[in-house]
Formats: sequence, structure tokens, C-alpha cells
Amino acid sequence: MGASQPANLIIRPIQPDDDWAELTELVHRAYAPLAARGLRFHASYQDESVTRERAGEGECYLALIDGRLIGTVTALPAGRESESAWYRRSDTASMGQLAVDPGHQGRRIGAALMDRAEKRAVEWGAQWIAIDTSEHATELIETYRRRGYEIVERVRWDVTNYQSVVLAKRLREG
Repeated sequence: MGASQPANLIIRPIQPDDDWAELTELVHRAYAPLAARGLRFHASYQDESVTRERAGEGECYLALIDGRLIGTVTALPAGRESESAWYRRSDTASMGQLAVDPGHQGRRIGAALMDRAEKRAVEWGAQWIAIDTSEHATELIETYRRRGYEIVERVRWDVTNYQSVVLAKRLREG
């Protein structure tokens, strides 16, 4: 069994006075190990304006411990404009920019962030939730599979240098 979530973990919506530069730096740190493997995740090099734009497409949540930013996820409503057929579906919410500071990984913070995005998707009435990653990020794919996600699509984004897999999880029956 893995580590438990820190007792002092707080997950809350992003606030107007939160620091977008700090959030962007967190996302870069979280994706740096993947970038070091040659995978050009958009999150590994996006600038602050892109972080803000991507977060603004849905609801951005921050994970904090003792007031320090250590993670983020953006929950996205169903039916959004996308190259992914699954993301365009009217019954499928999604999540993106899932990131946990490397010094805090392995403590179930990513799971807590995914729980929050999945809960929001249910509140929106979605039957499914989807997430994507590089087909080469096998450890992430296995993490998502353990949570009940299955590969449903392959997409080649114009901002990456690899093919992605879209994984979806049924939240409720339609």
C-alpha cells in the first residue's frame, strides 16, 4: 500500500490573487522528468499566459500544504472544442494540467487532485471523465488504469512530439 495523503493537504479553486508564475513553475517542475526523457509535454515548456489560458478552459484547483503550492489540476466540462473526439463528447468531462511537485509525489496528492476533478465531473452530470498522456508515459498510463481508466483513443497534438493516448473512466450510467 502506498503512502497516505498528508493530513494538512488542502485542495481549493484558484483565486484571483494566486501567482500564475508560481503555478507555471510548478507545472514545469512536475513535467521536467518526462521532458528529460525527450517527451515534449506542453506543460513542460508552456509560458504563464498558456497556463492561465488552459486553466481558464475549466476550473483550476490548487493543492497546498501549509500554504505552499504543491499541485494542480484543471477540471474541464464535457463537450469542449478539441482534436479529441472523446473530449468533444457531450457526456465526457476531462482533466488536464495535472501536476504534483516532484518533492511531494508518491504521497497520493495526485490521487486527491484526480478525485476532485472526478467529483466535479459528476456534479456537472458527466457519464465519463477522460485524461490524456504520452503513449510512452507507461507509468502514468498504469496509474490511470489502476483508477479504472482505459485507453479509448489516440491523438497527435500539435504541441507535443509524441502520440498521446486518451484514457476514459465511466463515472455513472447514462
